Amino acid sequence: MVKAVWMGCAHLVGGTARRVGHGARDLDPAHRRDGLAFTLLGLAVVVAAREWWALSGTAGDAIHSVVAGTFGVVGVIVPVLLLATAVRLMRHPERVQANGRMGIGLSAVILAVCGIVQVSAGLPGTDDFAALRAAGGIVGYAVGTPLATLLTGPVAVILLVLLAFFGVLVVTATPVHQVVPRLRSGYHRLTGGRHDEGDDEPDEDDDAPLVINAGHTAFDEDEPDEARPARPRRRGLLSRRRAEAPAEPDESALDAYEADEAFERAAIVVPGAGGADPDDETAVMDPAPPTEPTAVVGAGSADGPTTHLTAPPTAGVPRGEQPMLEGDVVYTLPSEDSLAKGAPHKVRSAANDRVVESLTGVLEQFEINAQVTGFTRGPTVTRYEVELGKGTKVERVTALSKNIAYAVASADVRILSPIPGKSAIGIEIPNTDRETVSLGDVLRSSAAKRTDHPMVIGVGKDVEGGYVVANLAKMPHLLVAGATGAGKSSFVNSMIVSILMRSTPDEVRMVLVDPKRVELTIYEGIPHLITPIITNPKKAAEALEWVVREMEARYDDLAMFGFKHIDDFNAAVRAGKVKPLPGSERKIATYPYLLVIVDELADLMMVAPRDVEASIQRITQLARAAGIHLVLATQRPSVDVVTGLIKANVPSRLAFATSSLTDSRVVLDQPGAEKLIGQGDALFLPMGAAKPMRTQGAWVAESEIHAVVAHVKTQLKPVYRQDVAAVAPKKQVDEDIGDDLDLLLQAAELVVTTQFGSTSMLQRKLRVGFAKAGRLMDLLESREIVGPSEGSKAREVLVQPDDLPGTLAMLRGEPGDPVVEDGPPVATDYHDDLEDEDQDWSGGRR
Repeated sequence: MVKAVWMGCAHLVGGTARRVGHGARDLDPAHRRDGLAFTLLGLAVVVAAREWWALSGTAGDAIHSVVAGTFGVVGVIVPVLLLATAVRLMRHPERVQANGRMGIGLSAVILAVCGIVQVSAGLPGTDDFAALRAAGGIVGYAVGTPLATLLTGPVAVILLVLLAFFGVLVVTATPVHQVVPRLRSGYHRLTGGRHDEGDDEPDEDDDAPLVINAGHTAFDEDEPDEARPARPRRRGLLSRRRAEAPAEPDESALDAYEADEAFERAAIVVPGAGGADPDDETAVMDPAPPTEPTAVVGAGSADGPTTHLTAPPTAGVPRGEQPMLEGDVVYTLPSEDSLAKGAPHKVRSAANDRVVESLTGVLEQFEINAQVTGFTRGPTVTRYEVELGKGTKVERVTALSKNIAYAVASADVRILSPIPGKSAIGIEIPNTDRETVSLGDVLRSSAAKRTDHPMVIGVGKDVEGGYVVANLAKMPHLLVAGATGAGKSSFVNSMIVSILMRSTPDEVRMVLVDPKRVELTIYEGIPHLITPIITNPKKAAEALEWVVREMEARYDDLAMFGFKHIDDFNAAVRAGKVKPLPGSERKIATYPYLLVIVDELADLMMVAPRDVEASIQRITQLARAAGIHLVLATQRPSVDVVTGLIKANVPSRLAFATSSLTDSRVVLDQPGAEKLIGQGDALFLPMGAAKPMRTQGAWVAESEIHAVVAHVKTQLKPVYRQDVAAVAPKKQVDEDIGDDLDLLLQAAELVVTTQFGSTSMLQRKLRVGFAKAGRLMDLLESREIVGPSEGSKAREVLVQPDDLPGTLAMLRGEPGDPVVEDGPPVATDYHDDLEDEDQDWSGGRR
């Protein structure tokens, strides 16, 4: 009976303790830190009540015995130290890197002070605890007594003073050679005077975390960039005014820039598959957003008044100003303040600890020799790393995908075997507390500021919390696909806003195709457009044909002047090395990058599939060196929309959540997109990458888009190209043809090229019924393309293949045959139009 009662009480107490302990593990780490801070705050109040105000009673005597017995009279500063620690935990919980340094520094100061007090009090021993508590306590006795006994009192005091000085330097993170400059700087701050800029260095935030991420990858193209000279930056009136101002550069701003460069060099970049280049901007990840340095320029002399000129808000943008044409107009890029800042990134939460316990339990349950070694938390998902023991197959872990999903209560579990660049298996599990990635944070990161290329866009964040940017010029074409509501439109908005934030109209021009009519209307009237936003699918097909003609015109110029890339041609034009041909009145101008964005490809493929597919094929095959880049977005990634010819020529893919495994294979040629959780969660596969990286797309609010669009509209007015949206002459199609013109053209082309006029052949090739094929053959006979029927024999074809273009023009109702010239009429017509209208791409005056 006694044993039963004892065991019952034991089970009750143990169960209660385990339940409380499990609840404590579920507590958020932020609440744990706050609890520790309040504990220290309460302890500081209790110690201060006894040491400062002589609290009486048994508790007061116990507290005094512990505090004074340990530190002696130095115990009066213990409440101050406890209060400072509590305030630091509550105000700056993320600054954990400096805790060790501050602990070492404070320990050195306390030891030195206790030792000095012990020596000055006559070195009382442990036989008289009252005198010891009135001196340096046990700490002072352990430090001061041995030094004074071995080296005499004065020498011991000198050594302890040096120890205290070292502790102060460690706490304040001040090197010895910076003591005098910082004292001088502090004195000038207190007195309001002007300190010497060369004697002081900018204060660095030693508590700021430095994250070095070795899992970042850069992707590059096969084409070398050494042959492409960098384009010189031109300065306008505002820049010349700043150059003429007698202002001295602020060395603190230069030091801050060097610190930022050192931070960027700290990021480890691992080359990816296919021969990566660390300098490539196709997909660059940044471990953490850098701190923006504030540049202050001082003007005047030491004798005169001092004037501080603060840099404008656009100073942080890599391309702050860009003059147009001859420099009489200055185009200012939007301020970084137009885009809001996002919430700070979380590196850990209580949910992550619970998932680690669940994964460990699954591995132990199935007796797998593996363990969870760590995790990296992203904005949407967290990647947990599992390392295998010796003799354990990878398949034993990957086969447990359903068991892992059951254990963590999530159906969207994705397993990577292995993680690129690591000998570990990655298990990606969605976060219950998702974070929103702000486009402003991405564009302000060092990954985006590392290059000033105008075609760099902000993509978002990867699963390791690093910022991801991409260079559209290196991709060189992009296919974006996903189900409705997965985040395609948000990505398109982020891409367009990135272009508006980083480029001027003479650097990048855009053609926006929006069959939905509501997605891109907010960008109507921006100066980067070369034509109003196209909403008619038929006009969109004509615009793609114009892009093909523009591409051929650019290649004609490249071939005529001997260049291989549009960047080389533009650099030669700016340097004055490209001259027009003798007798030509044409003015040679630089070509901007041309970005064509199609928001819904499915609508175009439904209206004119053959023409759209042919234009896309031509553009994606050849337009790379001409500076023309294509972005195709669709919410129906089926094989009839994203055909094999389109996929073969669009190497970069961005897949948002798809509705089926088949759609994921259409976009990425591999599974994975069907397990995404939507709302910006995507798989990014740049050109040359072996495996896609999981990213959370950047979000830009509609108010931010309005602010950026309003800024660029006030800078310049749009100047549209007239030949893009040119109204085609109305064709007079015969009434007997009706709506069968497309089929009739295909039938005529088929019969003339094969020289075989058979109704059954039209049935098979055009997939039409016998009645429709017979009617098409009758129409061809009435136009004298085929001869009359001869029974079961094939009809005679009366038109030769060389006369096919004229025959097709006649069927379309076009007046006359097209004129074929010997020279390149497309390029000549293009530049003649520019001369007649006295305008060019950038909208400036000649």
